[in-house]
This record gives sequence, C-alpha cells and structure tokens, in this order.
Amino acid sequence: MKINSELLNEIEKHVSALIINESSDKLIYHRVSHTKLVVQNAKTIGVSENLNESDLNILLASAWFHDTGYTIKYNGHEEESVAIAKRFLNSKGIDKDTIEHISECIMATKSPQNPTDNIAEILCDADLMHLGKENYSILAEELRQELIKTSNLELKKLKFEKDSLKLFKNHTFFTNYCKTNFTEIKNNNLKVLEESIKKRQAKIKAALKKANSYSRGVDSMFKLTARNQINLSSIADNKSNILISLNGIIISIGLVALASKFKEEPSLILPTVIFIFFSLTTIVLAILSTRPNISSGKFSKEDIKQKKVNMLFFGNFYNMELEDYEWAVKEMINDDQYLYSAMTKDQYSLGKVLAQKYKLLRWAYNIFMIGIISSVIAFLLVFIKI
Repeated sequence: MKINSELLNEIEKHVSALIINESSDKLIYHRVSHTKLVVQNAKTIGVSENLNESDLNILLASAWFHDTGYTIKYNGHEEESVAIAKRFLNSKGIDKDTIEHISECIMATKSPQNPTDNIAEILCDADLMHLGKENYSILAEELRQELIKTSNLELKKLKFEKDSLKLFKNHTFFTNYCKTNFTEIKNNNLKVLEESIKKRQAKIKAALKKANSYSRGVDSMFKLTARNQINLSSIADNKSNILISLNGIIISIGLVALASKFKEEPSLILPTVIFIFFSLTTIVLAILSTRPNISSGKFSKEDIKQKKVNMLFFGNFYNMELEDYEWAVKEMINDDQYLYSAMTKDQYSLGKVLAQKYKLLRWAYNIFMIGIISSVIAFLLVFIKI
C-alpha cells in the first residue's frame, strides 16, 4: 500500500495529537506549529521541484514525522522519530520500501544534514528554511530558550550565536527553489549574526576591562594614605630633630659647665658620664630613625616584565639610564594591574619604613626619659652626700 491523501490526513491528526499531548512544556521551538510550518515548506518546495504525487506524499509524510521523536527525548530524537513513523505506517499496511524511504528522509535531517536523494534534500531545506527567513532572530531566540530549558544550563547569547554561526557557515541549501529565494536573506542574517557577535564580544571585553580597573574612590584612597604617611614621616623627622638638637645642646652645655668642676668635685664625674651617655644614645637613635635606606637603584627588564619593581620609589631607579627608565614607566602605566600593584607596594614600603622610624623614635624618647631621670637622681645623690 502506498501513501495517499487520505492517509496523509490521518498522519496529520495522529502527529498533531501526539506532539500536543506528549511534548514537554520545555519545548518552545519544536512545537506542532513548527512541524506544520516544515510540512508547508516541504509542500511548497516539492511543487516547485515538480515532484510527482507519489514522491510528494512520501515527502509530506516524512515532514510530519521528522520531529515526533522530541516527545520521547531531545538528543537523538531522529531515531525515535523513525521508530514512531515505522509503528504507525506498519499499522496502516504501508509497504516496506516506502517506510524505509521515509526513515531515510527523517535521518537525513540529523545534523550535519546528509540527504541521499531529492526528496530528502527538500525535507532538509524545509526544516532549515528559517535560516533564510526575515524572522530568523525571533525563531532563533525561541530555540535558545528551548535549549536552556531542556539542558537546565544557562546558554548565553554569545555562545548560542557562535554555535549558530558555525551552522550558517556549514549549511547550504540543496534545492534550486531555496537557493533562488532564500540565499540572499540567509547571507543578510549571517551578516547580522556576525555583527551581533562582534558587539557582544566588545561589550564583554569592555566589561572585563572595567572590572579590572579601579574607581575614583580607590585613587582617592591611595592619595589620602600617601598624604597621611608623608605627614606622619614629617612629624617623626621633626621629633627626631628636636631630640638631636636638644641633646646636642645639653651635651655642649653640660660638658662646659661641669667638666671644669671635675677636679674640685670628682663625684660629679659619674652623674655627668651617665647624663652624657643617655644623651648620646638618644642622639644615635634619633639619627637612625631619620637615616635613609637606599637600594642599588637598578633593575632588569625581566624584573619589569614580572612586575617585581616598584617604579614609584626613587631608590629603585636612580642609577638607571633615562631611556630604560622611560621604557619601564610606559610598561607600568599601560598596565592598570601593574600600576595599582606598584602603588600598593609603595604604600606598604612607606608603612614599613614609618613603623621602623617610629619604633626607633620611641626608643629614643624612652632612653631620653630614663637618662634624664637617672641623671637627676645621680646628681641628687652626689649633692646629698656633699
């Protein structure tokens, strides 16, 4: 038995009911409307390609059954579609050769398409005719949403568009009807798709650049921290200068006033020595707190490439040639990550120096305080004995 118009009506009712009743709610694109559209496309192309009635009926039956496998599973649905078609057609007494022909046409729609005869070519073109339609973008978005729901994965538009681009570039229409009527629109859709991919890639690149950059608040933070550390360093230096000047004056006056009385009052020697010792120790600690510590003043290009050098501290470059220094600065200012890393290292280094400075200064003040107390006690003891 061959396929006739009466059987095609039965196939339409059977397939429509099957897709409506058995399809998952996750199927947004592969609904009964898609199947009907493919059938209509196949009929239009088949008539244009001058198929005889028998071949046209085989084509339409194949079009009706080609996506019925989606009611069972998503990936590998073509095999399930063939099984559904065979069960129904066998129940209607269709001859084996016709069933095999329909099965081959359905399997030809599997990506990548591989049609073996004219009927299969028409079905393949009817199935992917939307690539050459002006409403391609709408249908493509429906397909993307369907893939998201069926895979339970977030399918970004860029990834979907890249996959679609591969499909466009690997696809060609087989029939003269589609080549004539849809190639130009398909090429336009391809251009729009390529432009969309470029824009999305540029937007992602800009977003990544923005994510890797820093806000004005970060700049303000670095400025404020640097200013605070410079002020603290200046305060420490002033305190050191006070201690150095004060103890220098004390030593000078003390030696002039007391040394002349050593022969008359030998007991003054020890308190004076104690007084001078603590004053000298205070001066030494105060000087150490202000004494700069400078490195070699050189670095290699490899150090710059590995971002090891803090270009913001003069001690790292004062022995460099101007040409090398300019190159290194350009490398740093063209790399935000390196620039802010250098600023962070600079703040950290200043903090370490400041901590050492205040530590020595604290010791200097403690020594000075202890020295004053010890000296006063020593002098009191001497005068009491006298």
